[in-house]
Amino acid sequence: MNTISRSWLLLIVSLPTAGATTRMRIWRAVKALGCGALRDGAYLLPAHAEQAAQLRDLADEARNGEGQAWLLHVRAEDAADEDAYQALFDRTGDYADWLADLSEDRKTLSDLAAADLNRLQRRHARTYEAIRRMDFFPGETSLRASAQWRDFTAALEALRSPGEPHAAQGGISRRDPAQYQGRLWATRRHLWVDRVASAWLIQRFIDPHARFVWLENLAECPVDALGFDFDGAPFTHVGDRVSFEVLIASFGLEDNEALVRLGAMVHALDVGGAPVPEAGGFEAILAGARKRLGGDDALLTEIGAVLDSLYAHFRANRKP
Repeated sequence: MNTISRSWLLLIVSLPTAGATTRMRIWRAVKALGCGALRDGAYLLPAHAEQAAQLRDLADEARNGEGQAWLLHVRAEDAADEDAYQALFDRTGDYADWLADLSEDRKTLSDLAAADLNRLQRRHARTYEAIRRMDFFPGETSLRASAQWRDFTAALEALRSPGEPHAAQGGISRRDPAQYQGRLWATRRHLWVDRVASAWLIQRFIDPHARFVWLENLAECPVDALGFDFDGAPFTHVGDRVSFEVLIASFGLEDNEALVRLGAMVHALDVGGAPVPEAGGFEAILAGARKRLGGDDALLTEIGAVLDSLYAHFRANRKP
């Protein structure tokens, strides 16, 4: 039995009979926020939820729709009521439905093209993130869902990029850019998101006179080359950071907000995570360029110009 007396937010809304449109809009909004319905027009949310601030906007909307609204801080009278309140937010069923879909789709992964795999990952990621945002009391089911999602994304990566690096553990050493000028850099050929963005980052912000070699066989990597984005390379995935983010940290570029935002886009496309609006467009351009161009040198030149434009976009549209 729950003995914790939490603070809850209770939104009570009363709308005129003619306010069907406003009523439906508010109902959809409270559902999207993850509110629990005590009854029609009475919606509960844990006060600690990040969505709580949006309840005040809904109260204002109800009043503007010629209705009445009250937003109250409440506490359960006893432990039984507390447990009943929390039960309104049990996401076990949502996770179970999503996990069942995940299991079914995993059976067909080997039959899908790369673009279809990407679309499948984005669709499942949207559903998973939506459940997680409304999972205010995570427990055993959320842990199982997290483990299954990691396994699923790992299976996708294994199919899309057989040579995709495994994340190393430990810290990221700070490097002196002066020691990395005019060097030979190496990565796997047939560049995709993390590799092409990392090559652009090296050329643009770390080593302007960098030369690159695109490897068919990693065992043939030149002894004097600085490898990136493959197992055993000096610059590759570390923890939850992709190679682009590791390079940013390695060379002290974290204060460059535009690069960090580019890193978030690369991260989302490479291993999943919080969606970035620009990611889909960049992925489509990169996929088209790979089909149209003859080699990785030409691809880096063309996609480098796209990344220059995205960088300028992020610099001009700084987050508040």
